[in-house]
Amino acid sequence: MLNLAPKHTHLIKQKAQELGFMYCGVSKAEFLGEEAPRLENWLNQKKHGQMHYMANHFDKRLDPRLLVEGAKSVVSLLLNYFPEETQPQDTYQISKYAYGQDYHFVIKDKLKTLFQYIQDEIGEVGGRVFVDSAPVMDKVWAKKSGLGWVGKNSNLIRPGVGSFFFIAELILDLELEPDGPIKDYCGTCTKCMDACPTDAISEPYVVDGSKCISYFTIELKDQIPQEVNGKFGNWIFGCDICQDVCPWNRFSKPHQEPAFTPHPELLRLSAGEWQELTQDVFGTIFKNSAVKRTGYKGLTRNLRFVAHQDEVLSSHHVPEDLV
Repeated sequence: MLNLAPKHTHLIKQKAQELGFMYCGVSKAEFLGEEAPRLENWLNQKKHGQMHYMANHFDKRLDPRLLVEGAKSVVSLLLNYFPEETQPQDTYQISKYAYGQDYHFVIKDKLKTLFQYIQDEIGEVGGRVFVDSAPVMDKVWAKKSGLGWVGKNSNLIRPGVGSFFFIAELILDLELEPDGPIKDYCGTCTKCMDACPTDAISEPYVVDGSKCISYFTIELKDQIPQEVNGKFGNWIFGCDICQDVCPWNRFSKPHQEPAFTPHPELLRLSAGEWQELTQDVFGTIFKNSAVKRTGYKGLTRNLRFVAHQDEVLSSHHVPEDLV
């Protein structure tokens, strides 16, 4: 029987590139035996905090065949979001991934186009597209498909590229040619661990989600606990510290995705203007942004918390020797 896996794999990777994805890799859809005890241990230690959804669908997180009947391949894709211009350092910060339009919608549109192309060119192929919206361990699959290694800060890192990219998947019932993993190039570096102000990177390759600034400013719906007062620097939505200090991100190049271009006002807001942010201005700047996840109420809660930290805003910059 003719093996069409290489031909089909090439077609998919070529189309993914046309759609603007940086890289595309393939892994065999199978049970993640190595990840099962790690995930169970992480959940048992309550490192997911109030992110209760992380504990749901445990079996589906570990086996893509429970998400797509007859699944044979997981196609992992990377989409760059590193901006050409960033916010001034002397104002409140939001994670770079949230500068432009909400990535869920941008990437899902690209994935649907890719999936339709697969069906048009190859035939009747079953599958599903995923962008952070289902119990899929995206970094694990991306690692298995050779797109990078998972660093000590738990982010996927690609040599010569860095880590400022989104990860998405197609799970297909189509036999494709799998790629192999690459080696870990973190070496003895601990810059991400040393720079984390809340000690969220509790040990190499393990992030305590319940201590992460991103968790406090996005996921946590209650009041931010006082024990982390003074530790947020000027971050009010997410946090990029562990990526900003990673030596591999010196290779980051600006994205070419128009949808990720920030609203011009975002890059001009001073600390004083942030503190006076109105519902209307919030609605204008973050109309289609991932920042809407925390909402105006959540963002202003974060602003108040950071503004009342004991130390002055400017004293919380990432030390130059860590960049």
